[in-house]
Amino acid sequence: MKFKGYAYGLISSISYGLIPLFILPIKQANFSIDTTLFYRFFFSALIVGVYLFVKKQSFRVHSKQIPVLIVLGLLYGISADALFLGYDYLSAGIASTLLFVYPLIVAIIMAVFFKERITISTIAAIAFVLAGIFLLSFKDGQFKLNPIGLGIVFISALGYGLYIITVNKSSAREIKGFTLSFYSFLFTTIYYAIKMLIQKESFILPSLELTFNFFTFAFVTTVISSIALIFAIKNIGSTATSILGASEPVVAVAVSVITFGENFSMSLALGIFMIIFGVTLNVVGDAYQQKRIKSS
Repeated sequence: MKFKGYAYGLISSISYGLIPLFILPIKQANFSIDTTLFYRFFFSALIVGVYLFVKKQSFRVHSKQIPVLIVLGLLYGISADALFLGYDYLSAGIASTLLFVYPLIVAIIMAVFFKERITISTIAAIAFVLAGIFLLSFKDGQFKLNPIGLGIVFISALGYGLYIITVNKSSAREIKGFTLSFYSFLFTTIYYAIKMLIQKESFILPSLELTFNFFTFAFVTTVISSIALIFAIKNIGSTATSILGASEPVVAVAVSVITFGENFSMSLALGIFMIIFGVTLNVVGDAYQQKRIKSS
């Protein structure tokens, strides 16, 4: 059972880390990102919806939960928007690594607004992450990390962090995993549909090949990732699953280096290591603190 849980965790992280493999060619072709993301979440909602229907699971949610689901859709959409906009300013590998700081953002927000205690491990983790970002900033001995890109990807991480907090601190946590994923994807689809209508963008896909590519993009990076994440948490818990999430930026960097020729320097390697180590330290430290509280 544990082995299956670890396998699910790796599958979730690896599939999410493959985003650059799909999105960079689309950006290079100057195709609309809003249209791309609309179909990513539309196909994701469709696939999960069919799964729920086949498994005869309930789509029902309480009326009081609908506003929360709308907020979740907005946060998911804003996070995706910012990440893909960040690819215009930063390499996919660096952007994906910076996105991985979201657990620290969650820890800080929980401490400030929900009075949760900041542990020594969290403080140390923040120091490691800042050091990692500093190392990512250097190329050929010069500071070259685009501050605009850094800010945009931080917004993406903030959006995803707020998504997680909203799920945990609202009535959404009462909704079963697959049903929650379905409505998150559905309302994110509506978010992009509204954006496209305002900007008068076309919903028509020019070819069957592109339709298939979007379907694959949605299935691999969103559906597989989300479903595997649910099974991983169920089998090995959120702590181990979060640690396995460290493979996300590693996969994204590997895709960027191997497929798109991104330069892999020592400072990049050390920066990625420092950020992953810092986030992992925070996750493990938090789990240890929770265990101590329960045993006392």
